[in-house]
Amino acid sequence: MSVTHEVPPATLRRVIAASAVGNFVEWFDFAVYGFLATLIASQFFASSDPGVGLLKTFAVFAVAFALRPLGGVVFGALGDRLGRKRVLSMTILMMAGSTTLIGLLPTYASIGLLAPVLLTLARCIQGFSAGGEYAGACAYLMEHAPREKRAFYGSFVPVSTFSAFACAAVLAYGLEASLSAEAMASWGWRVPFLVAAPLGLVGLYLRWRMEETPAFRAAMAEGKQHEHSPLKDTLRHHGRTICNLGAFISLTALSFYMFTTYFATYLQLVGHLSRAQSLLVTTVALLFAAGGCPLAGALSDRFGRRRTIMFTCFWVIACVFPAYWLASSGSLPYALVGVILLAVGALTSGVVTAALLSESFPTRSRYTASAITYNVAYTLFGGTAPLVATWLISQTGSSLAPAFYLVVIALLALVGGLALPETSRISLHDDTPHAGTTPHHAASGA
Repeated sequence: MSVTHEVPPATLRRVIAASAVGNFVEWFDFAVYGFLATLIASQFFASSDPGVGLLKTFAVFAVAFALRPLGGVVFGALGDRLGRKRVLSMTILMMAGSTTLIGLLPTYASIGLLAPVLLTLARCIQGFSAGGEYAGACAYLMEHAPREKRAFYGSFVPVSTFSAFACAAVLAYGLEASLSAEAMASWGWRVPFLVAAPLGLVGLYLRWRMEETPAFRAAMAEGKQHEHSPLKDTLRHHGRTICNLGAFISLTALSFYMFTTYFATYLQLVGHLSRAQSLLVTTVALLFAAGGCPLAGALSDRFGRRRTIMFTCFWVIACVFPAYWLASSGSLPYALVGVILLAVGALTSGVVTAALLSESFPTRSRYTASAITYNVAYTLFGGTAPLVATWLISQTGSSLAPAFYLVVIALLALVGGLALPETSRISLHDDTPHAGTTPHHAASGA
């Protein structure tokens, strides 16, 4: 039976803040690492070839993602059993701590091979904790949001993601503009990582003061939290949904990291823009994406998830080649237009993904199933995006090679996404396998 739980607007605003701040800290670190990739390569990897050092830096970026599915399993199970609030408090503490640690690490010049080893360990801790963050933040927010506006309210999670990248880009740009190359290499690159410490404490304070979600409290009152599906049962009952949703999220992951992390490097290496120029272009596009998320959420609530999926996939396929061509032109205005074309696909896929993560699974296994789906897709396609893009260009000699890769994944996402039912009107308080509902019933909110 469908149950309606009204959440006061003031509570909903606090929920948005608590969900967004932790998510901001998570993505702020990943953004800084990507924007300063060329500097990090010179500090932690000894190589006469800058391209080899950059590949190693992006390899560490990818390795951190390998622990995200494990973190998703561990924190997802805890979140479904103990509650969303407690687990989200743990993840933000671990993320902020590991991010701060990166800012304190000695470099290769100081301790040799131990430097990249410690960098990798810190990134792995961050990746493990991040495995329980995004899906949990989405579930926490979506389980509070009114049914007819879930994508709109859920869009503030990707807003915090794009905002984190924008703030990281602004900070990196400001450091680049105000410091000499020697100062930037000596200590300037550490500043963005150290900012995570106070941000993490603020996020922990906000989350610890929040209550559990209405959906989890209802399940707890009925004793359903003790029936949480183990991993094996989750995969058996929701395996098809996990695969289909994962196929779509592969596009979300790849388009997001192509647009945010890799593109700043692409503008420098292929478009021959300075690091400061590439950060400026990326920052403007990130602010555009953050501002566009609520609009995309409102449109997804109005037109449904499946139409949003179709629009996203066709947009990426149509715009990716013009975007890369414009970015490689060497012109600052053309580069800005190109990166905004990619931003539209990244923001729409991110918004609909935030909604689908919670709508596709029942309450008692929502955290586990959504965390597995999200983190496996991001590990395979997001964490490897800069590495694969750099490798494809080196192997083919074509600067458009990453665009072909993105088109292939967009086609895969279209097939998987359209295999999902329409879920924009279902109740998140009904403990039934939502994704198994027919599109007609799902749309009616039955």
